[in-house]
Amino acid sequence: MQQYLFDTPEHNKKKEPSSIRDQLNSSQFEAVSHMEGPALVIAGAGSGKTRTLVYRTAYLVGKGVSPERILLLTFTRKAAQEMITRASMIIDDSCRMVMGGTFHAVASQFLRRYGQFLGYPPNFTIIDQADAEGIINLLKASLNFSGLGKKFPSKRLIVTAMSQSVNKAIPLTEIIADRYWHLQEYTEELLTIKEQYQKFKLEHGLMDYDDLLVNWKRILQENETARDEISSRFKHVMVDEYQDTNHLQADIVRLVGAYHENIMVVGDDSQSIYSFRGADFKNIMEFPRLFPDTKVIRLEENYRSTQPILTMTNAIIENAVEKYTKKLFSRVDGGDKPIIFGARNESDQAQFIVRKIVELLKEGESLNEIAVLFRSGYHSYKLELELANQQLSFEKRGGMKLTESAHIKDVISHLRVISNKQDHLSWNRVLLLVEKVGPKTAQKILAAVKQSEEPLDALRAYKPGKTWQHGFNELLALLGNLEDTSLSPLEQFEVVMEYYQPIFEKLFHDDYPTRARDLEQLRSILSGYDDLQSFIDDTALDPPGNLSEPEGDLHGDSEKLILSTVHSAKGLEWKTVFIINLVEGKFPSSMVRLPEEIEEERRLLYVAATRAKERLFLIYPREVLSPKRYTEPAIISRFLEEIPADFTYSPGRKSSLPTFDGAGFTGKTGKSKRTESGDVGVGTQIRHSFFGEGKVQKNVGPRTVSIFFPRHGLKTINLDYAKVEILS
Repeated sequence: MQQYLFDTPEHNKKKEPSSIRDQLNSSQFEAVSHMEGPALVIAGAGSGKTRTLVYRTAYLVGKGVSPERILLLTFTRKAAQEMITRASMIIDDSCRMVMGGTFHAVASQFLRRYGQFLGYPPNFTIIDQADAEGIINLLKASLNFSGLGKKFPSKRLIVTAMSQSVNKAIPLTEIIADRYWHLQEYTEELLTIKEQYQKFKLEHGLMDYDDLLVNWKRILQENETARDEISSRFKHVMVDEYQDTNHLQADIVRLVGAYHENIMVVGDDSQSIYSFRGADFKNIMEFPRLFPDTKVIRLEENYRSTQPILTMTNAIIENAVEKYTKKLFSRVDGGDKPIIFGARNESDQAQFIVRKIVELLKEGESLNEIAVLFRSGYHSYKLELELANQQLSFEKRGGMKLTESAHIKDVISHLRVISNKQDHLSWNRVLLLVEKVGPKTAQKILAAVKQSEEPLDALRAYKPGKTWQHGFNELLALLGNLEDTSLSPLEQFEVVMEYYQPIFEKLFHDDYPTRARDLEQLRSILSGYDDLQSFIDDTALDPPGNLSEPEGDLHGDSEKLILSTVHSAKGLEWKTVFIINLVEGKFPSSMVRLPEEIEEERRLLYVAATRAKERLFLIYPREVLSPKRYTEPAIISRFLEEIPADFTYSPGRKSSLPTFDGAGFTGKTGKSKRTESGDVGVGTQIRHSFFGEGKVQKNVGPRTVSIFFPRHGLKTINLDYAKVEILS
């Protein structure tokens, strides 16, 4: 006899709706029992979204809806399987007949049947990114584009750009102009490749992942027979994480539900943080407009966090420009106010976190119940070093460790051969960066260097080949300059960058503007060292790949602190959460330009803060490195400034720090530093906190200008949000 969840053993029949009601709060049951017409369930963080979908599936089957007529669309296969399995435990195994899966998986099933209307055979092949890149290579050769030089976009970038165009519903020309402006000279060639790529796939019966969505939408839009059969097949459609849908997915949902409009989408507008993947915040906001009879249901009871944490997170999202108003509340007892702490600098920030973690461990907290969250992967570098020094085991999620990046390794290798002239691994990497020097030549040079007690002298005595003589001599000049013992580590870095910049832009021609952010971070880190050897020692305490697992782990192998980007932390929870680097330029990121991007940064902080169950620390450094490489006061994140003071505890916080006042930045005098649009006409020289010095090229909109930065190219800056200083 099968035992059902929440049932006594003698029950062996479908659970009655009244029994399901007992397992849910009133808002959850309202969503679960909604039978006819469109519904939008705004499920706040920790409010039991998955539970609601599980019980709704069971409720529908219990009310007599055939499982085959229910469609459940999710973003992971695991999520769909878990929901259907849990529903079957509540009712019976008939729930396993519900069609559930990702958009792509369900699209594949329908295209096997209806793809013929688009010219595809039922046995079409689904290709992955590697396959797509292989096709691009073939096309480049057949179109004679392979001879256009090393600056021509790589196969990976071409595939990525085409995918971004599809998922964001933006023409490829606009994607190139906005994201890959340095490759605009190849726009026509890229459009030709795109056209031939589509033709090649159709001729060979191939679809990539984006095609699955594009072609499913085409079938629903262009073929009335297929649309009627698919839409009439399902009496109820449910969509999980609707805030993460892109244009294609939203259109598919609308078309599939056209026959009956029994569509329930579940999500949280406040957790829409994946625009870089093509997700569109407007989808969840505009759902009631697309379906005028939509019933909006709010799930506001949080089962994860204490009320003081929720009171503060409610305040974070309260100032959102566009939102579904909701107030999360909790019946979880106790809890302290979140702590806002101003550290002296990033090193002090790292030391503060480690001290607090050690205190929590002494109080009996488990290391794996603690997480440190940050906006970007490289923000945790100094903390990683401090944790390794204190032998605290951690796991990093999201983003590559700074020293694992190829361009960072290149720069550090030049510094290492000065610090340790017998570092042959670094010598090999340095030599391979010289133009026309390949592995065999590098080994010959290295053999000569190895035999000498003074590698630099041996290098100077080596006779270079004619084809690589110029590059070799430039390397010798660089190494000679680096031998100046009066140079600080930061000055040595600048010397290396003067040599490496043209190599860097050539090697990483596809994405060097993005990689440049890592070099800026490395520059910031080096500014905190008085001698080069200390920096080399810190980065070599453990190999970068093993930095999270230092030898002599004092806390066992099973427990690890989690370091994570906010994006990678979504959907997870910990008893204690630290959010770091809450200053302008880091959180929110210096890379955001438009008001809607600032709003997504706000939602990112909301997601980060709602991961905490019992304790929440919001930390910012009081000092940062200026564009001129001197220490200056940090500008505290505008999002922290908006939180009412009585919602948090802030030990030692100084109100004289520069703050964001909603229109501009306010300093110690309390006077606004807002930059008026009239002050920044064409030709105005400005300095940006991240991009450095630049010149205004044109006014492109209200309070928005286009500025050219020598190292970063053309950027569009909104003066209400960017940290800029007028130079002339």
